[in-house]
Amino acid sequence: MFLSDFEYFAPKEAGEAFALIGRLGSNARVLAGGTDLLLMMKEKMIEPQYLIDINAVPEFQGISDLPGKGAVIGAATKISEVEYSPLVKEKYFALHQAAGELGSVQVRTMATMGGNSCHASPAAETPTPLVALGAKVVLASATGERQLPLEEFILGNRKTGLGEGELLTKFILPEPAPRSASRYGYIGLRGAMEIDAVNMAVNLVLETDGRTVKDLRLVMGSVSPRPLISVEVPSILVGKQFDDALVEEAAAAACGEAKPISDIRASAEYRREVVAVLARRLLHEAFNAAQEV
Repeated sequence: MFLSDFEYFAPKEAGEAFALIGRLGSNARVLAGGTDLLLMMKEKMIEPQYLIDINAVPEFQGISDLPGKGAVIGAATKISEVEYSPLVKEKYFALHQAAGELGSVQVRTMATMGGNSCHASPAAETPTPLVALGAKVVLASATGERQLPLEEFILGNRKTGLGEGELLTKFILPEPAPRSASRYGYIGLRGAMEIDAVNMAVNLVLETDGRTVKDLRLVMGSVSPRPLISVEVPSILVGKQFDDALVEEAAAAACGEAKPISDIRASAEYRREVVAVLARRLLHEAFNAAQEV
């Protein structure tokens, strides 16, 4: 479990980090929290020649409110900072919930927002609510930057749209719509320190009457190689008054859309059943919360 030899860099500004990434290329790995990276190195799954530690770069840190426009979260921001952010809790409740369920207190203190998406685990906690909330990622290099919806950045299990010389620098979240609410939930083998068997996030917007669904996004995790955005659930609920019968129809539809596998955490059949349970629960929770806004 010893690490192989590597050369360590700790840039202090974004330009220096981009230059290192561009120069060292695929022989280097970016170190943010290291909660996944260092384990993979200890197990000799990867043996990079260089580590580029971006924790001292101020541009990659912190949570910024953009009143009326949304918020920006730096990629090197710790999960614990997101968990305890009053701004995140108020405006992006599903992300607040997901951050509080990731690993242990020790892991959340080290792990970063960018790492949780770049690692691209199908069971990752924060990508599901981020996609439900309409988040975009900013990918930057020495030659410029570009934006992508997060669902287009995560391509599959351990696969992302990160280009040569690029670094994920921040997440951009849109301003929540009036009369909207988001909720996150998961099922695992136990209540703590568990990789999710299924997770889900819902972002629901109501019309001015407080009962008709104006917009809806339901996203499933750990039932597909990447966050799975439901097509059927919005088609059932949007434009209609929220009621139990429609929720039951939507839960069954989400179950049918899921594409899980069987592994040591759960069977595919169990995961499909859990999808229906979570969809039913989170749709009701989001609807009730949106009525109170």
